Amino acid sequence: MATQMVNFSYLLGDRDTGECVVVDPAYAVQQLVDIAENDGMRITGVMASHYHADHVGGSMMGHTIEGITTLLKNYDVPIHVNKHEVPWVLKTTGVSEDSLVAHDSGDVVKVGNLSIECLHTPGHTPGSQCFLTNGCLVSGDTLFLDGCGRTDLPGSNVADMYDSLTRLASLPDSTIVLPGHRYSEPPAARMSDVRDLNYVFKPKTKEAWMMMFGHD
Repeated sequence: MATQMVNFSYLLGDRDTGECVVVDPAYAVQQLVDIAENDGMRITGVMASHYHADHVGGSMMGHTIEGITTLLKNYDVPIHVNKHEVPWVLKTTGVSEDSLVAHDSGDVVKVGNLSIECLHTPGHTPGSQCFLTNGCLVSGDTLFLDGCGRTDLPGSNVADMYDSLTRLASLPDSTIVLPGHRYSEPPAARMSDVRDLNYVFKPKTKEAWMMMFGHD
């Protein structure tokens, strides 16, 4: 199922201190831990882009995805979520609220000497967030290299998605976009290329966006 969903997980860390966080550990949780440990790193936290089961675990399409519930059984680490996503993550995964760290947009999570800025980007879900660090944007299901996250799901909002995409489009041209799914041939691209080629940036006003992407 992970292959079908073509999900990405990311490890972000500081080699000097050996600390790292894992972004969206839904599938193959122990393998992700092993990859970090084999690289001389230890996982000290989770950055959750949003509550959907293919990103944090839970039940989806008749499957149970292990996710953060499995990780927390063996590793007592904080799960960093946007504050608007807390009730959704709790319902989806069943973890304790004590395991979650709720963030506002602009909060910075320190991993060793690496700073990761949390950007609240609602639209796909109420508390979707992207992570900006070291010239890279880990964009979850807000922005793909081709397209953006669906806005016809529970908690989605098409107008909020326009605002979030507009905010991301203002990042420097050199920013490397690292999406939550591989829905295009390259796994990553510069923001300048995404902005030029991705059809979601074609509408130049919110009114045009709503005409193109709004739902009846």
